[in-house]
Amino acid sequence: MAKQETILVIDDEQAIRNSIRRILEYEGYAVEEAKDGEQGLQMFTSKEVQLVLCDIKMPKLDGLEFLVKAQEVNADVPIVIISGHGSIETAVEAVKKGAFDFISKPPDLNRLLITVRNALNTKDLKEETKVLKKKVAGVPDMIGNSKVLQDIKQTIEKVATTDARVLITGANGSGKEVVARWIHAASNRSAQPLIEVNCAAIPSELIESELFGHEKGAFTSAVKQRIGKFEQAHGGTLFLDEIGDMSLDAQAKVLRALQEHKITRVGGDKDIAVDVRVIAATNMNLLQEVEAKRFRLDLFHRLNVIPIQVPSLNDRVDDIPALVEHFLQLIAKEYGQKPKNIQAKAVTALQQHNWTGNIRELRNVVERLVILSNQEITLADVQKHVITSYA
Repeated sequence: MAKQETILVIDDEQAIRNSIRRILEYEGYAVEEAKDGEQGLQMFTSKEVQLVLCDIKMPKLDGLEFLVKAQEVNADVPIVIISGHGSIETAVEAVKKGAFDFISKPPDLNRLLITVRNALNTKDLKEETKVLKKKVAGVPDMIGNSKVLQDIKQTIEKVATTDARVLITGANGSGKEVVARWIHAASNRSAQPLIEVNCAAIPSELIESELFGHEKGAFTSAVKQRIGKFEQAHGGTLFLDEIGDMSLDAQAKVLRALQEHKITRVGGDKDIAVDVRVIAATNMNLLQEVEAKRFRLDLFHRLNVIPIQVPSLNDRVDDIPALVEHFLQLIAKEYGQKPKNIQAKAVTALQQHNWTGNIRELRNVVERLVILSNQEITLADVQKHVITSYA
């Protein structure tokens, strides 16, 4: 059964709200009501709605002010402005600010319902387009239905369309990079590049050049100008993986870039403006690193606007059956083979295993079982090729 779509109606006139509610509920929609723009914004932020019908003239927060603030929260929800004070100028201003449509009071029944259907269809098309973009861009799926994973997905939906910085924490192999890719793919910057930097893989003496670039002759091996990752990510997203391994000197320059939105290449003296959304990830406890004077507290607070803690696989064992099936299909495709079956008892045994390497380890284990087992992967195969190998 399809999920019922919810429409938020914001109007300071009770009679208008009652009239619109009756029309929409008769058509099968769920309706939430707010008596002014301020209450409407609170409900928009706290409740899941698919469409907003909003009056222009209201106390506390008028319709155009609500429109601007609501788009900062979630730009994907269409907003239709309804007003008895209609004019061409008001309609044009509302559409310029991002309104889906503008209709006059009292709303014509057919016009209202057509606008509602068109707005919801447009929202559905946008969501389908984002899904297709993820597939085309090779964004890995987030497999599973555990509560902790659903919470992460909901957080991503809320923050993706903003430019808020995100700090993703979790153990190695838990899927921090997948979360970062999802955020970028669902963002308004998805058409621009996602530039990744593994701070742990770059020597400390080269990290500044990697991030900010360098001018020709800046140091012995700088035989030509280099464009750094911040400039490459201009207009898009910069993913700083394992940021806890970054040197204090580099941290200071990253902090300046976040504060001033500009960088300077190594060996240069020219400020270069950069428009970059930064997502950082680490397997460390950064507050402990701050106490040990290995990480800057001011940078931590700059990065930790939206914290996302990715759970270990041991904390989401209910997702293991779905993950195993996903990897069986993926590996079969890579090998050009028919996917192998796996016994329920074998899956249960995998759920009881201690996954110190998290999802990355599970993927490797499934590949091992595919290679070493017959057409059906059995409990005996898991015991032989997985459990005993850790004994």
